[in-house]
Amino acid sequence: MNSKRRRADIKDLIGKTLASIYIENGDEEVVLNTVDGKRFEMYHDQDCCESVTVEDICGDTSDIIGSEILHAEEVMSDENPADANKKYQYSFTWTFYKISTIKGSVTIRWYGESNGYYSESVTFDEVIA
Repeated sequence: MNSKRRRADIKDLIGKTLASIYIENGDEEVVLNTVDGKRFEMYHDQDCCESVTVEDICGDTSDIIGSEILHAEEVMSDENPADANKKYQYSFTWTFYKISTIKGSVTIRWYGESNGYYSESVTFDEVIA
């Protein structure tokens, strides 16, 4: 099966219903499948001198399965959250994906660090079969 990717926006999830959400490749990719057969992926194309991984998922992912997504947003920050134990950093970016349904909310927290030259961003794509 040859699949293509289309750059998407997290807001594309609004009005959709998730059938599943899971992490693949250790902590480097989040896969979201909708009940209407769409597949979305959050990931980072690794390069030489950076690392971008899922640091934490806050909330119960079952709260966003099976109910319509009412709110979805991406928030980026270059300030450490209070619970972050990151002492020696040169360049870093936190990316938070917030997804809410009537049942509850989940925040997927990504942490990217580099030498300052490479990207620390997360890509959000729709996979088209």
